[in-house]
Amino acid sequence: MDSVVLYTEEIDDLNEAAKELFDQAKKFPLKKNSVALLYAEEETDLTSLYALLSEQWKFPVVGCTAMAMFLSGVGNRSIGISVMLMTGDDVFFAAGMTRGLNRDNCDEEIARTYAAIKAQLPSEEKLILTFGGMPMEEDHISGDEAIAAIEKACGKHVPIFGALASDGFTCANARIFCNGKTNAHSQAFLLIAGAVDPQVIEVNSIENRANFTYKVTESNRNKVFRLGDGTFLEALKRENIVIKTGTIINDYLLSPFILTLSYDNGDTVEVARTIFMLDAETSTGTFLGSIPEGSILGVGIINRSDVQKSVEQACDKIVEAINSSPKQYKTLLCMTCCARFLAMASNTDAELNACRERLPSGMSFLGMYGNGEFCPIRGNKTGEYHNLFHNFTFAMVAL
Repeated sequence: MDSVVLYTEEIDDLNEAAKELFDQAKKFPLKKNSVALLYAEEETDLTSLYALLSEQWKFPVVGCTAMAMFLSGVGNRSIGISVMLMTGDDVFFAAGMTRGLNRDNCDEEIARTYAAIKAQLPSEEKLILTFGGMPMEEDHISGDEAIAAIEKACGKHVPIFGALASDGFTCANARIFCNGKTNAHSQAFLLIAGAVDPQVIEVNSIENRANFTYKVTESNRNKVFRLGDGTFLEALKRENIVIKTGTIINDYLLSPFILTLSYDNGDTVEVARTIFMLDAETSTGTFLGSIPEGSILGVGIINRSDVQKSVEQACDKIVEAINSSPKQYKTLLCMTCCARFLAMASNTDAELNACRERLPSGMSFLGMYGNGEFCPIRGNKTGEYHNLFHNFTFAMVAL
């Protein structure tokens, strides 16, 4: 599969934006099957942009808003529109998007949408690329609920890769889109089939841990009521953690919670969890991802050096995976966390530079900063992959 990365910083004059993207793509030969993966800053009129792009690009355009992007040949950008065109004669793409999701319609709507997209493919998909919205209200689905619904719909183990849409940390303007449709609480899908063998890795950026370890004794989906023998807020107070109630997602970005999950096959895995709401009346905490009862919850501390090291580790791992495969890889997609962007402070090019220094020459890559990442993780005992929702992770898939 071949790919090329395009970029324009123009978002006000969409005719000019489309022209710049078309001009950059002129020398890139499109093959039998193509797709456009597009990230844009939150103020972009995505519906109008698609109307212009579809005049020349007679293939799906799918993606989301992003608070920042990093791309081969261009650099790190917090403004503008970035596109990766992917094309191949023996690779097949199909895209679509659900209607607005809530906990009542999630399973049915994702199953319906998945079935309609899959019917467009001539063979089994090898990768599910997906983008979702923030669970900012009680009836919105969390990242893990999206994963569970997708796995229920596909009925087999397929790597699920993607992110939650992001914006400039307001969480009010993040949107997902597919072709001419946009929504803040949909799930967009790009299924990829044919002659591809995805190589997927993830590395989290949390090595330092606070002295905070509790068993989750009462929870419901992504809301935690009790830790140990007390309420969630009582545990925070006991550990002298500063408490602000209400929507507090930006206050805890650099001190994420660490969740340890256990599986029936003996695997245990760790994932980070962002808390976005503390309720003083119910003494509960609500997270972007699910917190199952019986799991272990801790607290991590993010710092700049760990973020830098995790990108280097991720790049080294993906290169090792590429080199061990007989297939040729030309395309790399990266998903990383908005909090990591904050942790890098003035050195926001660190993740981009690590990719440039370690990846094979001639490989195009496109990355975005999201509010959470979808990526498989290997179990520590069996080595089997488990599709999970993450925070504070640098994830990559080579195609």
